[in-house]
Amino acid sequence: MEENYTYILECADGSLYTGWTNHLPERLCAHQKGTGGKYTRVRRPVKLVYYETFPTKQEAMSREWHIKRLPRLEKQQLLQREIDREKRDYIQYCNDYTKQFHT
Repeated sequence: MEENYTYILECADGSLYTGWTNHLPERLCAHQKGTGGKYTRVRRPVKLVYYETFPTKQEAMSREWHIKRLPRLEKQQLLQREIDREKRDYIQYCNDYTKQFHT
């Protein structure tokens, strides 16, 4: 079964970008290369700071929509929540892996 992700990136200028994907490392590489989206293209490098997993694309897209409508303070509070070691390790893996793609 394919997992779907809603994720938050921290951009080089300190802004936050929220998106969804069904392949997180590949999507992060696209953001680092400047092909992931207009917003992040000029704000590289980006860093994965948060993600959630969902069984369906529709759930991930819905969560993205809701997070995008949160005020910045509420997004920052979301990032401050305790995350488990496995999720923290995956975030570190993704960030380490995608550093090579920032040009």
